[in-house]
Amino acid sequence: MSFVGAAVVMLWLKTYMVYKTSFAITGDNVLQEIILFINPLAFLLFVFGSSTFLTRKPAVRFILALSFILSAILYANIVFYRFFNDFITFPVLFQASNMSDLGSSVTELVSLADILYFLDFIVLCLIACFRPEFIRLKIYSSNDRKWFFTVSAGILFLNIGLAEVQRPQLLTRTFDREILIKNIGTYNYHLYDAFLQTRSTAQRAMADGSELTGIENYIRSNKAEPDGKLFGAAKGKNLIVISMESTQGFVINKKINGKEITPFLNDFIKESFYFDNLYHQTGQGKTSDAEFLVENSLYPLGRGAVFFTNPQNTYHATPGILAGNGYYTAAMHANNKSFWNRDIMYKSMGYNRYYHLMDYHVTPENSIGWGLKDRDFFNQSLTYINQMPRPFYAKLLTLTNHFPFVLDREDKLVDEFNSSSKTLNRYFPTVRYTDEALKHFIQGLKEEGVYDDTVIVLYGDHYGISENHNEAMEQYLGIKITPFEAVKLQKVPVIIHVPGEKGKTISTVSGQVDLKPTILHLLGIETEGLEFGNDLLSPDKKDFAVLRSGNFVTRDYVYTKGTCYSKKTGEPVEQKACKPYEEKADLELLYSDKIIYGDLLRFFGNKGSTVKK
Repeated sequence: MSFVGAAVVMLWLKTYMVYKTSFAITGDNVLQEIILFINPLAFLLFVFGSSTFLTRKPAVRFILALSFILSAILYANIVFYRFFNDFITFPVLFQASNMSDLGSSVTELVSLADILYFLDFIVLCLIACFRPEFIRLKIYSSNDRKWFFTVSAGILFLNIGLAEVQRPQLLTRTFDREILIKNIGTYNYHLYDAFLQTRSTAQRAMADGSELTGIENYIRSNKAEPDGKLFGAAKGKNLIVISMESTQGFVINKKINGKEITPFLNDFIKESFYFDNLYHQTGQGKTSDAEFLVENSLYPLGRGAVFFTNPQNTYHATPGILAGNGYYTAAMHANNKSFWNRDIMYKSMGYNRYYHLMDYHVTPENSIGWGLKDRDFFNQSLTYINQMPRPFYAKLLTLTNHFPFVLDREDKLVDEFNSSSKTLNRYFPTVRYTDEALKHFIQGLKEEGVYDDTVIVLYGDHYGISENHNEAMEQYLGIKITPFEAVKLQKVPVIIHVPGEKGKTISTVSGQVDLKPTILHLLGIETEGLEFGNDLLSPDKKDFAVLRSGNFVTRDYVYTKGTCYSKKTGEPVEQKACKPYEEKADLELLYSDKIIYGDLLRFFGNKGSTVKK
């Protein structure tokens, strides 16, 4: 075997093994498994084949360098996938400034055993040093090169042809990265992602207001009118919105080792509107995506985070709208002001003030994990809230219940779970800690006389436990985590407390995109802009939530991984049952992306009802 052939074969087989183990990708049928097996090969033959134009020593150096670079790209995806269950995109690379703040989160995801992912590179280095007889370092003729690239092209066309049979219009589903990886491979996917990055960068320059007509018509035809009795029920009231880091719905009204996980939230629900069938719709921007959804009623991007890719767009966000209606608006987060580019994005969304790390007293004693403990954060934030002009809008982002979910012993109010997943085991005590911190904060609002004049919104921002921990989740929940159940686990708690209104649980299928119109309607403010969400309290609200992955949930069905499931049985049904909703889901994500990439709101009227001429 030649040296270049050995490099290709080892990296090819390693990539396939990573598909099956680290990414847990399985073929749905024999054809899909064949596609999965061959999809790295064409790319590897092409790029390593470039070495055939070089003489021996430069060719060896080129092959070694290429082997290391491609192994590093593969390994970076492995580490990223371990927490996010997703693959790296170019916009994610632009978020590298976040890495300095990740600390223990990154170290939790890597181990010494990961050196095995570079084993093929190490073997190639040994071959280059000792030159065993069974590996040839040859000079290639023009015919050899033709053979390399002809075979590479043939395999590429075969791969694309089989993928198109397996998944028609494959490249239109750019938000479903697992489907792309399964069909065109990791390396070709990154090339395609580079093309998408170039195209999206050009979209703003090419955009004009005429693109809004179809979007406006779609939104208008799908708008649910607010509840006549509740519209303006909290007119003139203060507003506090709290993002509950990594809090999923499965912890509400549940116990661990005989103790309630969220005793305060369980009680608070009884005197509030509680939405128990609401899904997070975040993508790679996680907490920042949830903020974007809640503030704008637009979907986040399928690649990267809007906070990084489009922070200086024109937005008609809740803080800007409220500021225009006499509110003082402030965001409060005891983190670096530039983390997730918040210092720039918050200005674009219309906040008057951003209270960040430098505004809080942070010491080693009152910090854990990602920073200031929630209890101390709420205590210090309450001081600032008391100083705000009335009416005010304050958004607070918690930190303690963040991966890797570490907590001081004295703050643990429940014991850890006992499973094979340290992440899940530690999750319950940190959720319980945040619940207790919320209890003391609400009590503080009451003592300061703020509570009775304030709408309080609590929402879970995104999942805390990824699908990598399904085995441990099965142990806790006592059920098999199928793709159907995995989607249901994307529910997050949303609680809206309105002074003077009785508690009520609402089970309409919904998403975070629905929060903006709900909040504004309660405050008596009309929403006539480009909001994809609908008022959660409207009797006309339809059961529908599309996730950023393209999965969606309706009253009767769950669609995930290309399969339509019945909610009654949890079993697959004919695709035609989900087809109308699939078209709606794709259209909403497409329209939202157009608004963001094209910065189309700059063409929109001040009231969000007409296009500027």
